[in-house]
Amino acid sequence: MTKIDDVARLAGVSTATVSRALRGLPTVSAATRRRVLAAAEQLQYAVSPSASRLAGGRTATVAVIVPRITRWFFGTVVEAVEETLHESGYDLLLYNLGGRERTRQRVLGTANLHKRVDAVMLVATPLRRAELAALTVLDLPGVTISSGSGVPGWPCVRIDDVAAARTATRHLLDLGHRRIAHISGDPDDELAFTTHLDRRRGYQEALRSAGIEPDPCLDVESQFTIDGGEQATIELLARGEPPTAIFAACDEMAMGAMSALRDAGLRVPQDVSVIGIDDHDLSGVLGLSTIAQPAAEQGRLAARILLDPLGGRDLPPPAGPLVPGPLVPGPRGVGPAGPSAAPLVLPTRLVVRDSTAPPRAD
Repeated sequence: MTKIDDVARLAGVSTATVSRALRGLPTVSAATRRRVLAAAEQLQYAVSPSASRLAGGRTATVAVIVPRITRWFFGTVVEAVEETLHESGYDLLLYNLGGRERTRQRVLGTANLHKRVDAVMLVATPLRRAELAALTVLDLPGVTISSGSGVPGWPCVRIDDVAAARTATRHLLDLGHRRIAHISGDPDDELAFTTHLDRRRGYQEALRSAGIEPDPCLDVESQFTIDGGEQATIELLARGEPPTAIFAACDEMAMGAMSALRDAGLRVPQDVSVIGIDDHDLSGVLGLSTIAQPAAEQGRLAARILLDPLGGRDLPPPAGPLVPGPLVPGPRGVGPAGPSAAPLVLPTRLVVRDSTAPPRAD
């Protein structure tokens, strides 16, 4: 196999000059470049893309960090990110934290990303102070997706989770429901996932605006999974009089709620209405009313934002309107000075299907 040393020997130059000539750098004269190219062609020397990238101090790789790749939202985002990066010749290095504290510490609390990637994308994972300091030291371009995961100086792409929850709850209120339960995320989750906090806030705001004080007995916490939604609903039903409607913080939890209600002999929506957030791929099949969020578009937009400073080729503009959000101050004394960039907030929409209806008239 021909090596760069062979090309240098035939062209009568150093290996460094061969590297610069083949990379098209302006520090090589036209005559020398022609001599190197002729030698490379004669020896049928092929430049290694990875070696060329490393020689230029670039890896053409973006790190994407997600809490759990098995969840619908994260899988959808990652797939869209990968497709967009691929169009510009970039690879994706996936870090799936998977609920493992040791993995989180290895990825976010050390120099694990040093010289391995050109940029970082953080999906729905708020950083602890030490993690933010470690990431800042790397001095890499970055972007975050989802509320609660802002990094000073990094753009953020997300939806308005508070508004989405308000819309879901208001839909139930408009149907005539007053005893509305909420099943949400676990505050003790080891990944410090915070989206559920914004969605609970939206639920409570909608109730209060209708003159209803939120009842703690109608608010149950669990995991953002089908099993989590099922267990939360079983607990909810065990607390006494069942609600006439359930707002689940995500569609997967809503699916679990529908299963638990069926097993308890309750009909959806005749006895209990159910609504979620996401517009999961199975929501239409199950007739689940939901607040649709553009998960894939969040991934594509975040990837485009990263490709801009990395010199990625032009890509089509994102679909749909963007709403600039408020400035979010970063932690004092850590990271770049000043507030984070204003987040780009993508719109959500109410999708009404068969799982919601007016409460039963007794």
